Amino acid sequence: MATHKLALIIQNPSNQNEFLLIKQSRPPKFNDEEYDSFLDSDLWDLPSVQLNPLQPQSDPPVEVQISVSHSDEFNFSEFDIHSALKEVFGELGFGIVERGEWKFHKYVKEPAFGPGLPVNTVFIAGKLVDDEIKDFSDSYKWMSIQSCLNWLLEVIPHGDRVGPLVVVGLVNDSSVSANWEAPPAINYQEYPTGVILIPMGSRTAKPFHTTNLVVFAPENVPNASKDNQLIVYGDALIVDPGCLSKFHGELKNIVTALPRRLVVFVTHHHRDHVDGLSVIQKCNPDAILLAHENTMRRISRDDWSLGYTSVTGDEDIYIGGQKLKVIFAPGHTDGHMALLHVNTHSLIVGDHCVGQGSALLDINSGGNMSEYFETTYKFLELSPHALIPMHGRVNVWPKQMLCEYLKYQRFPLTEQVSSYSWDFISWSPTLRMVIIFFRNRRSREAAILKAIEGGAKTLFEIVAYVYSNVDRRAWIPASSNVRLHVDHLAEQHKLPKVITNMLPSSNT
Repeated sequence: MATHKLALIIQNPSNQNEFLLIKQSRPPKFNDEEYDSFLDSDLWDLPSVQLNPLQPQSDPPVEVQISVSHSDEFNFSEFDIHSALKEVFGELGFGIVERGEWKFHKYVKEPAFGPGLPVNTVFIAGKLVDDEIKDFSDSYKWMSIQSCLNWLLEVIPHGDRVGPLVVVGLVNDSSVSANWEAPPAINYQEYPTGVILIPMGSRTAKPFHTTNLVVFAPENVPNASKDNQLIVYGDALIVDPGCLSKFHGELKNIVTALPRRLVVFVTHHHRDHVDGLSVIQKCNPDAILLAHENTMRRISRDDWSLGYTSVTGDEDIYIGGQKLKVIFAPGHTDGHMALLHVNTHSLIVGDHCVGQGSALLDINSGGNMSEYFETTYKFLELSPHALIPMHGRVNVWPKQMLCEYLKYQRFPLTEQVSSYSWDFISWSPTLRMVIIFFRNRRSREAAILKAIEGGAKTLFEIVAYVYSNVDRRAWIPASSNVRLHVDHLAEQHKLPKVITNMLPSSNT
């Protein structure tokens, strides 16, 4: 099962090497001066639209030429191509849909990032007729594959960016960015160029079912760097091998196909990020493991019994001549790390953010709300071009997403309860985590202060006040959330001393 999208490769009649890109619409503003000041740079991508099944009363299907070798990949007769083209051309301000000729280019099945259905994309190519050509506004431009590659691989901070449809539909087919070939059965996504994501089944928390294995194996470029911060170099890198045992065979095939000089980077110690370490140790005992010391002391020797290289942040890694910067990113745990791929300026954030829903802080492994916010601001200062979580899709509006985590979590408590039908009550204690349920950090902390000013002196009394309109069955996990807020307020010296002394720290 999957939903579908139609992407158009509209060629320039005056230059067959160029195709049309449109400036993508930005997410809505927060109407908050602080958060609206963090603005992502412009993103350009192919025109696209959701592709719906053909209904009985739909217009006649548009003729699309399909080569015999690809005729079984996608059944055009089942989808309303005409309405999709009409919608795209209407947005572009062009003429009649029927004019011109369309040819099947490619059908791409999205990997199962979750939690929803994959979005598969069918690419069709065509040219505009001469009388449809006009002076484009600032929202459209003609680009070649080479010019897109320049934007992708010669990144200018705060510069214009290229979206995933261009890369998946055109760029990846015309350039060799990797020094390996993925096993045939592996469905992966390469975006940004050279950054390969393979979602693999793991014992992660709902609503997700997979952890993204991130793979770098660029074409070898001589490393002439004299970087004093260099900690290791290699020919390939994988991040967070955390798949279930039933997928260890697939992981073995991936590791075996990679160059022998392999670097393994672990963002933190949770099982859904390290369950595959033992496979790597067996397949390639020469692999170099990088992790924070707080992470390594929580990893079982059954997973990794060899040596490792400790990282604390600010170190540099060179893989095939490409540079990645190690970033200390506490908050989720006290040993949580991130990676910035300098060539594409994409940021691998571990579990600091997820593709959908709320962040998790592991208070039993040093999770800390103040450090979480500090890390979020650190990420904003980096101004990444893409945000790569270990659960869910790549986010192409990274500053917007980070500000959402600062301002509010996308699921308030009542919606979480309704969505999961109380399932979180059973699995949250098992994972020993706390879901950040609050809708708005500032209003939640204001409510906590109001409870204290009203006479609440214990954690239970604060929870009872703040969550008075919520089912009491949620108060236990909510108390961990309040505990984190209280710690954050105490660090800002906003709590009365009597409360600070009465409530033990979540880190004790």
